[in-house]
Amino acid sequence: MHNVTPLLARKNNSDQEDRVWSFPGGVIGFVSYWIALAIPFLLYGSNTLFFLLYTWPFFLALLPVAVLIGIAFGLLLRGQLIWTLLLTLFTVTCLFWLLFSWLTGW
Repeated sequence: MHNVTPLLARKNNSDQEDRVWSFPGGVIGFVSYWIALAIPFLLYGSNTLFFLLYTWPFFLALLPVAVLIGIAFGLLLRGQLIWTLLLTLFTVTCLFWLLFSWLTGW
């Protein structure tokens, strides 16, 4: 009889770890998007609503980008949620502010 080990006995643990950190990264990206959306309202008040009324597709396009950035940082930093949160929040806020500045013509 040959010494044969079935393939099911050898599970790869790295695949399971990669999937675990993608969800919190996506949630962090989603929350970072809403925080970045709130910053112009805090700075400029309710007049920002009229500006966003005409430019909402540009800002809506940043939502999946923010989620992907959160997932990417979550996978790159593997379990370091504080660093993932800080880097994602900084990156998404910079992207949001860059788009806001570009559309306002500053």
